[in-house]
Amino acid sequence: MGRFHRHDDHDHGDHPGHDHGDHSGYATGRRRIEILEDIFAENDHLAAHNRAAFDAAGVRAINLMSSPGAGKTTLLQRTLAALQGRLRVGVVEGDIETDLDAERLAGLGAQVALLNTGAGFGGECHLDAPMVARALADLDLTTLDLVLIENVGNLVCPAEFDVGEHRRAMVFSITEGEDKPLKYPVMFRAVEAVAVNKIDLAPYLDFDRALFLRNLRQVNPTVTVFELSARTGEGVAAWVDWVAGPDAAVGPADQGLGS
Repeated sequence: MGRFHRHDDHDHGDHPGHDHGDHSGYATGRRRIEILEDIFAENDHLAAHNRAAFDAAGVRAINLMSSPGAGKTTLLQRTLAALQGRLRVGVVEGDIETDLDAERLAGLGAQVALLNTGAGFGGECHLDAPMVARALADLDLTTLDLVLIENVGNLVCPAEFDVGEHRRAMVFSITEGEDKPLKYPVMFRAVEAVAVNKIDLAPYLDFDRALFLRNLRQVNPTVTVFELSARTGEGVAAWVDWVAGPDAAVGPADQGLGS
């Protein structure tokens, strides 16, 4: 679909209208807006189709987003290992190029469908509903309970596109700084849960957890926060419980982050 973005802060599943930003500098500005509206309408239609396919198979889907290097794939490795024997899991693995992350997830009991987005100009910066629809053809939904969609690493584009998921989450690394919720509010507002990763590095950084949490709550007051280290496994159990079921492990998740 290319690098087209909507910048409205919509509720999941409710798209009353789209603010596509300032295109007044383009002579074709009005036409650009019409094209964007058509693209998002088509995407949302296919997202609803994907969601219906998940529902028909009794599968829950989670869209997992982050910036590059935040630790999504490492956390997915921990998550898949913990869910073996508990849930039947499929993964849609999105990357601009290579199958490196898909290979890292192999052997952990999950079906893995790889999506490379590099065919576009410089590579697509997100997954969209048509891409995910293609990936679902490589998963046997009738044998799954859960599909985890690892989106392309980016703090802007992925939050703009509904891909048919039921829930959205993101991985945030403490190396990224406390100001990220304020700089990228669409992403942080779009998710139900934030996995605050790499807490094992806290003794070596000047990361202000209380300030980060204040900034996060300013953008998304109801978000669930998991403080963890995907590298060491600390705190991952509460995250896995959230992934496994919508009502699990909400209580202790925010402990240790201050207020």
